[in-house]
Amino acid sequence: MSSNTPVVALQKPKDISLGEIEAELSQIWLGQSKGQGVPLASRASTFSMVVYEPEEFQQLLAALGFYEGPIDGVNGEEARQAIEAAQDHYGLKITGHVNPPTLRKLREEFANLSPEQQEYENLDARGFQISEAIAAANPCRIITLCPTFGIEDKGVTAQVSAYCPLQRQSSKLVCCEYITLRGTKEALNRVGSLVTSLMVPELPRFVWWKATPNPEQELFQALATSSNCTVVDSSYFSDPGSELLKMQQLVEQEIYIADLNWHRLSPWQELTAAAFDPPERRMSLGEIDSITIDYEKGNDSQALLFLGWFASRLGWTPTSYAVESGDYDITHIKFSGECDREILAELAGVPVADMGEIPGDLVALRLNSSNPEADCCTILCSETTGCMRMEAGGSAQSCRTEQVTALSDQKAEALMAQQLQRWGRDVLYEESLAVTAQLLELGT
Repeated sequence: MSSNTPVVALQKPKDISLGEIEAELSQIWLGQSKGQGVPLASRASTFSMVVYEPEEFQQLLAALGFYEGPIDGVNGEEARQAIEAAQDHYGLKITGHVNPPTLRKLREEFANLSPEQQEYENLDARGFQISEAIAAANPCRIITLCPTFGIEDKGVTAQVSAYCPLQRQSSKLVCCEYITLRGTKEALNRVGSLVTSLMVPELPRFVWWKATPNPEQELFQALATSSNCTVVDSSYFSDPGSELLKMQQLVEQEIYIADLNWHRLSPWQELTAAAFDPPERRMSLGEIDSITIDYEKGNDSQALLFLGWFASRLGWTPTSYAVESGDYDITHIKFSGECDREILAELAGVPVADMGEIPGDLVALRLNSSNPEADCCTILCSETTGCMRMEAGGSAQSCRTEQVTALSDQKAEALMAQQLQRWGRDVLYEESLAVTAQLLELGT
């Protein structure tokens, strides 16, 4: 919990059996209603949220001596630095996020430790921390699922508690119920129906799947089909191409998917649209036949989603997809536009010295035309990186150039708080994802 939000605990976390969850929560409220000299507390009645925490990477990094922060499942700057240190130490490709080779190596090294060195259970605080931005939305109930590592299946353990963010303008406490379930992936899969039954009836139901989503996983399917919205963050996808295709499959199943990484594109989308607001430039939109997008090397989700968005707005149809080997992970994509006009797109993963907290942020983009008379050349670039590479591509003097200011807070917790205020399907995202899936299918 953020230190800026005072919190009152009605009861410290208590271990109970799965069957005792609702009874124990009722006892918490019954005991509080009889209290003396404490502010009156009431259950929040806004929404329920299931949070599936990431894999065990923080515990592994801590046990191996790379990470000293809290085991909270948050992919923050401290965790990213620890991942990079481990990747460097073990001679792995430095990406700053836990891809399959990194996780496999961490598990191998952990298995070689002594039993005493492997004991990190007491450091796992997942399930009892929530960002100030989400706490302010007064969730009714948060159910956190924490997959534990190890091969021994000891079943699922449960803890319950209630926490109340203090309201600055009122002495009344509005409290959230916390239910934390721990077990191996296999054990958690077995209790999928129990988890869905714990979501409060008749309230909106959100699932925040912090790990890489797997539609074939029984637990994921159970939660996704029973919730009003399943939230993911493609900036941490280990294989964005294949996993964005999975997201499209879920949308086609009428499952409401929200990608926090999609919302990080809004400043780029808004400036792109604004560049063609003048009537004389709007007429030149159809002349665009070249688009180049640079992104921070390591995750191309934002670049793919932006390209899918732009192509969907102009009615482009993907016709070919090819990946070029080299330092920049260049991808060449061709589209067919109106009157069979060919459009060329290039995505480039740019190595940057100072990577941001969000893997794969857009760096710069250029829209252009082979028609020298067309007034459509546009360069957008991040204020932190500049436009030198795009301007070196030629025609810079005739281009409209803008710097993009990132959202004030692009962290997943802040974007999730905003997502909780949105209702209904995001048609623009779904149309953009559909085109993104079409071009990715050409490369499979």
